[in-house]
Amino acid sequence: MWIEKDNKLYRSFNFKDFSDAFAFMTRVAFIAESCNHHPRWTNEYNKVEIWLFTHDENDKVTEKDRDLAKRIDEIL
Repeated sequence: MWIEKDNKLYRSFNFKDFSDAFAFMTRVAFIAESCNHHPRWTNEYNKVEIWLFTHDENDKVTEKDRDLAKRIDEIL
């Protein structure tokens, strides 16, 4: 579930292992590139954390972020 806090959408994802986490990140990267909207994220072993916000809108959550979050959820 995405949480909106401090002008960012945030979600943490846990996977079976590093390979699954990395495969997820690769799929997200292709989606983000197609939207020209790129996340801030971290990865440690099987955990991926993503923060979405729009730099062009003074680092606030916009429809671009909500759309990307929805598209990310669709690949799970």
